[in-house]
Amino acid sequence: MRQIGNDANLAGKLLDELKTAIVNGELVAGSLYSVHDLAERLGVSRTPVREALIQLAERGMVRFERNRGVRILQTSLHDLEEVFAIRLLLEVPATYRAVTQRTAAWVRDLDAQLKAMRVAADRHDEATFMAADRRFHEVINSASGNVRLARYIDSLRDMVLLRGSSTVDTSRTLADILAEHEEIFARIEAGEAAAAAESMRAHLLHTGRLLISQEAAASGDALPPVSLEWTAYPGVD
Repeated sequence: MRQIGNDANLAGKLLDELKTAIVNGELVAGSLYSVHDLAERLGVSRTPVREALIQLAERGMVRFERNRGVRILQTSLHDLEEVFAIRLLLEVPATYRAVTQRTAAWVRDLDAQLKAMRVAADRHDEATFMAADRRFHEVINSASGNVRLARYIDSLRDMVLLRGSSTVDTSRTLADILAEHEEIFARIEAGEAAAAAESMRAHLLHTGRLLISQEAAASGDALPPVSLEWTAYPGVD
């Protein structure tokens, strides 16, 4: 981790730095760390580090253990199932609502993210592709008018990253993922709210199924007992 020092945006920088260190494995899943040691590594006092860790605990990325420190958590198969179940319940109706109140500027912003995904897919640049993918979903969720929903869904994606999971070149290609987003955008651009919501549902359901099945096979664990089917949004069936 980089030393942050007395940065003007200290809280945000600390949160991002700790989250990145967890996702990339610098802070190892299952290991315990003291707030004091983390603060020293980051070059700041303990109070802002503790505050950042509290936010990460709320996201399910770490757990405070009394008189021991903070433990880095590993996302389980059940966690993945819950993440996609929640995303289906929230993002599908959010897509519907966003389309019903769409503006030309919003559609252009969404199109810009899709173009970035196309370029990254051609270059097989997974990191850039996934950043644009994340922004694509964020633009839609924010356009629903519920900022808290957009932030919460964005934080859920960190749970997937925490496991180090990706379907790219394992279950599907970047081009496959791009095609699903192209379909969502086409429905949005046409102003077809119900069809756009259904395309979002199909995309999330497909991604969730592939990822959970892939991770279960890799770990030798049993698949979670709860199907994602029950999260189908009745407004688009």
